[in-house]
Amino acid sequence: MDTLPLAAPEQVGLSAARLDRVRKWMHGWVDSGRFAGMVTCVMRKGELAFAEVAGKADVARNKPMRPDTIFRIYSMTKPLTSTAIMMLYEEGRFQLDDPISKFIPAFKNQRVFAGGSRGKIDSVPAEREITFRDLLTHTSGLTYGFMESNPVDALYRDKENGVDFQTATTSLKELVERLAGFPLIAQPGKAWNYSVSTDVLGYLVEVISGQPFEVFLKDKVIKPLGMVDTDFHVPVDKHERFAANYSAGAGGKLDLIDDPAKSRYLAPRRVNSGGGGLVSTAADYLRFCRFMLNKGELDGVRLLGRKTVELMTMNHLKGDMADMGMPRFSESTYFGTGFGLGFSVTIDPAKAQILGTPGEYAWGGAASTAFWIDPKEDMAVVLLAQLMPSSTYPVRRELRVLTYQAIID
Repeated sequence: MDTLPLAAPEQVGLSAARLDRVRKWMHGWVDSGRFAGMVTCVMRKGELAFAEVAGKADVARNKPMRPDTIFRIYSMTKPLTSTAIMMLYEEGRFQLDDPISKFIPAFKNQRVFAGGSRGKIDSVPAEREITFRDLLTHTSGLTYGFMESNPVDALYRDKENGVDFQTATTSLKELVERLAGFPLIAQPGKAWNYSVSTDVLGYLVEVISGQPFEVFLKDKVIKPLGMVDTDFHVPVDKHERFAANYSAGAGGKLDLIDDPAKSRYLAPRRVNSGGGGLVSTAADYLRFCRFMLNKGELDGVRLLGRKTVELMTMNHLKGDMADMGMPRFSESTYFGTGFGLGFSVTIDPAKAQILGTPGEYAWGGAASTAFWIDPKEDMAVVLLAQLMPSSTYPVRRELRVLTYQAIID
């Protein structure tokens, strides 16, 4: 990794022999043919203690994975968008309990799904408006088209009039205003539903700052943090470093779903997704993790105040995600885990049935990427991969065990 020199693990309370289990684990997944490649970094006490690459960035072209390979990080975009909106919050531009209709009038008078049959959707009025905090915590009542669990998400998938922030070619404004016309799937604040909420936050950054969302995010967050390879597209001089993207095919075989030589990521886009549009590298994302561990500051650049970071990384739900309905996620990861302003937050490792620390915060992306930050252990882990969907194999839970078991102090 070019972000930090490698330190001896023992200097930061980690066992080199135990960390070697991470290396064997990575190569095991790649050698099985189920993953094309992986990059994993473990940082503790401000030092990079482990950095390993395995496999191929592009199987068909026989390109080896490199420390600076560029990946689609999908939902690992969300914490950066959340950082951007919280910077505007710190300027006094809005309060967390403000209705978002103050800035996007189309969100006034929302309706909420209440059943229906034969393609008809019945709805009732929303009991209250969606607030900024609802968006940041995924309790807005919005959803994702790919959930396929409710007649409302079919509206999102509609070819002509749906909303897809990944592929749309109109404008962020048009997409968000169209979204505002759809019924919510739950009353605001009542249930945790993973959703396009962070894409709406991206548009709110645009409205409040007066700058295009991607310009604000790059100028005010990405560049100041020195995340040199993080962007909404891959520039021409970096095409060579861009990984292929795969899905799990029959019998654990890899199916190519995005050829890096023909990808839509090779050119700038009209609509930039605050919920899942960025590409990045392990070194860049480690810089974001260091910024968060340092409570809003990195290398003399402060983007957020300490109290803001503390608020973002505490649980804002009534209990854990399971207590908030969570109808579509049965993984035990969501038990004992709450949600803050842009991150999942560990409440109870015993309930989550996994090694960890209360107060550790995290998220992952659709192509099996993940990161987590543990302030108590002064530790951060970044995993970048290229396999969709992220639920295919339990690699995040496995890596969590493998990294925590290496702590020896």
